[in-house]
Amino acid sequence: MKQKKNSYGLPGGAVLAQSLALSLGLVASAQAGEGMWMPQQLPQISKDLKAAGLQLDPAKLTQLTEFPMGAVISLGGCTASFVSPQGLVVTNHHCAYGSIQYNSTPQRDLLKNGFLAASLSDELPAAPGSRVYVTVAVSDVSDKVLDAKTQGLSGKARVDAIEAKQKSLTAACEQDAGHRCQVASFYGGLQYQLIKQMEIRDVRLVHAPALGVGLFGGDTDNWMWPRHTGDYSFYRAYVGPDGKPADFNAANKPYESKHFLKLASKPLNEGDFVMVTGYPGRTNRHRLPAEVDFAFGWEQPTRIKLMGEQLALIKQETAGRREAEIAMADRVAGLGNYFKNLQGQQASYEGSDILARKSQAFAELKQWISADAGRNKLYGADIAKVESLLAQRQAIARAEILLDLSAPRLLGTARTLLENAHQQAKADAERKPGFQARDQRRLSQGMEALDKRYDEQVDKRLTAHFLAKYLAQPAAQLNAPMLAALGLQAGMDEAAVKARLAVVYAGSKLANKAERMAWLKSDVAGFKASDDAFIKAAVALHADDEARENRDKEIAGQINQAYGSTMKALIAFKASKGEAVYPDANSTLRVAFGKVEGRKGAVDGGDWHAFTTLRGIPAKHKGEGEFNAPAEQLAAIQARKFDNYGVAALDSVPVNFLATLDTTGGNSGSPVLNDRAELVGLLFDGTLDSVIDSWDFDAKKSRSICLDARYMLWQMKVVDKAQRLLGEMGVK
Repeated sequence: MKQKKNSYGLPGGAVLAQSLALSLGLVASAQAGEGMWMPQQLPQISKDLKAAGLQLDPAKLTQLTEFPMGAVISLGGCTASFVSPQGLVVTNHHCAYGSIQYNSTPQRDLLKNGFLAASLSDELPAAPGSRVYVTVAVSDVSDKVLDAKTQGLSGKARVDAIEAKQKSLTAACEQDAGHRCQVASFYGGLQYQLIKQMEIRDVRLVHAPALGVGLFGGDTDNWMWPRHTGDYSFYRAYVGPDGKPADFNAANKPYESKHFLKLASKPLNEGDFVMVTGYPGRTNRHRLPAEVDFAFGWEQPTRIKLMGEQLALIKQETAGRREAEIAMADRVAGLGNYFKNLQGQQASYEGSDILARKSQAFAELKQWISADAGRNKLYGADIAKVESLLAQRQAIARAEILLDLSAPRLLGTARTLLENAHQQAKADAERKPGFQARDQRRLSQGMEALDKRYDEQVDKRLTAHFLAKYLAQPAAQLNAPMLAALGLQAGMDEAAVKARLAVVYAGSKLANKAERMAWLKSDVAGFKASDDAFIKAAVALHADDEARENRDKEIAGQINQAYGSTMKALIAFKASKGEAVYPDANSTLRVAFGKVEGRKGAVDGGDWHAFTTLRGIPAKHKGEGEFNAPAEQLAAIQARKFDNYGVAALDSVPVNFLATLDTTGGNSGSPVLNDRAELVGLLFDGTLDSVIDSWDFDAKKSRSICLDARYMLWQMKVVDKAQRLLGEMGVK
């Protein structure tokens, strides 16, 4: 889910500018619910925002360094927000899960028991590589990326040219020390924006509730309603004594956040306006029928099956080994979440008319193009070949899915280390993204983090299982360099694969952190001279890895040129009908708005109420497994110690609530704000039958699941006694 891939450029020029202007300017009516809007689009839908209940001037939401947008931050895969002037950050428990896991041991099991720092000095370093990103500027750079020369290129040459422009713009932006910049693609590569973010590198874990609160319900309740999960945790951002971003150091001080969110000053009720600001990862609403058919006809069913096997094998191999369970916890959580998400998408798709509607809409677009000679000249050729190009890429995906899945994890580490050595021999501007000077700290921290997220027994079992499946395919379909590098043969069964792998694993020292860190400083000659089994395999595979990468770039460049022309045609077609096209989510800052609302006639045959309450926790509690609430919490609920957070109409404290907010992965941890931009909750999930919204939005079904801030505050005050943090947030 968190992985991001580049989108490469497409035709620009005057027609592009006009199309985008029409797309952004024709937003006459935006229904509450649908739409992940770029901040600069909000003035165009200001009437709708006001009609829905927003009390702020919508123009304020376009000012990224002012309140409230200046308080909303990215964690690089999740969203969070500042909630005090001392850099205190609130996000979801599952977003901080990796840091909780990293700091846990069987003797000090923070995953199970939770964590509360008694003072600043007790706050723990987050997992290596943890970041807080504060967006400070966004500018359009489409003309710089898509200049006349680049527009005349195709295939790999086009990809390389755009990549070079992106690196150049990023390097210039990052001359301002302490910032991380990226060039993001919108509308399938029709528009590019340069995004500048302050990069805070010293992030510390402050508070996380016990597992029986933060992950109450576990996988069983994941994507389900009614829900009773306290999905929240706290970080703190630290900077150097000079106030600038710095690596972890005991002398560092809390970041002074100029803007931070305040807790709501009025109660939240059903029907109230809410909005969510955050960094949604990816949606696929503008995908072509061929892509929809491939995704739901083969790719996602195949991934569901393979992920199910992964989860089952990890469970078998970690059983009775708590240290291994902790090491695999973050991976299992991510796999399990994605696994259930895809299952929900597939269930909603099967028996639906999504493909038929997508096909009809695409046919109408092609008819509109063919009806005019000018339009046919602009778009006809590209739209005619885009599907054949997609078919080429899909054939590769079918052939190589097991190849990519079956590689040992330490072989992947060796390949990364070797590629880094190759790239370090080049001038920085010529290095591949991910291996430039700006990336070396991240590479180092990734190698360090592996120390607590790797278990050899689990890795051997997974590798043997999937390699045996891969080797069972016809010999002509297998990757000969991979077989040669690992000493494998077509048709080997799992027992034979295990025996061979035992030799390979025994011949490598990459499981040792010091060894990995040392390889970061080696040149290519050092790799070629090594006897380490995984290093030798990486060296043997390097030429084939390069060939596959270049093949993929060539196809990507052709696809995106044709795809971009198709997207440009779609925008123009919609504009001709007075309709707008908002861009698919791409991990950049967006705003969605809606209201607190339950659902009539839900999938279980009954009605979904807008709020759940504390009563549901003891009702679900089983004293073990996924439904194991802490004894202190259960006692407080039984004693009806509601403090100031009880709601008379509910006769309890609200725990979670439903809202008609358009969200997806990456929105996790996003602040849910009321009409005054006060914090009323945290977005953390969606309902299982609405995860299909990533492909096809349905306003009737779509619901986001949010943590009610009143439950978080109740748990912190009444159960966990987190008075220091409550006082810092201005809670009495």
